[in-house]
Amino acid sequence: MEKSESGSPIYRYDDSGKKEFEGASGEPSIEEISNHIEKHIGEIHMVFHELVSEQVHIDVHWVKPTEERPFHTLITSGMSDKPMNTPEGIEDCDFAELSICLPKDWKISDEDFKDERNYWPIRWLKYLARFPHEYNTWFGYGHTIPNGDPAESFSDNTRLNTMILLPTIVFGEEFRTLNIKGKSIDFYTLIPLYTEEVNLKMTKGVEALFDGFDKIGVNDIVNLDRPNTARKKKRFGLF
Repeated sequence: MEKSESGSPIYRYDDSGKKEFEGASGEPSIEEISNHIEKHIGEIHMVFHELVSEQVHIDVHWVKPTEERPFHTLITSGMSDKPMNTPEGIEDCDFAELSICLPKDWKISDEDFKDERNYWPIRWLKYLARFPHEYNTWFGYGHTIPNGDPAESFSDNTRLNTMILLPTIVFGEEFRTLNIKGKSIDFYTLIPLYTEEVNLKMTKGVEALFDGFDKIGVNDIVNLDRPNTARKKKRFGLF
């Protein structure tokens, strides 16, 4: 198996490895996940439902900004309807759901979503939530998924181009796992990265990112033009 310099396995996928179309199936847990969201984050304002689903039915739950949490929170349900195909030796990582947090001024409506600059976070939640089931694989802590090969920016107003899955920073530890129906569901937040940050992670491991994250306060909330934590300054403060 191909590995990065840090020793982590590298998985590559193309359409030849994708399963043929299969309607959604599995054991839905939307009610339990909704209760979990409302208990630990806040009232669900709306659920964006799919009209046509493949492998699993992915809904996206929207919690609007509040004074306590002045940002939008979007969380999937449906990814955990089926177990992922985790490798031998990886335990208790079979089920997952995903979230992403957006600034309070982010435009969220059916009309706004016609603009890809507004819609791409939703697109990526749905795309990644279905991906393990379409390609018979798995996602877990520290996994990175680029927007193409080579990676392209998520939209024309940012240079961020790759997603990393990490435990939530802005929500409490109790939100990270939900135990129901004999299964343990891990909730990962999606944090967009720059190319240089991905390269650092691939050479030194995911933990190498955290010092830079701490210095500038990177968390779950997407910042389209945040500083690049892996881009080193040259002398005299010039890049």
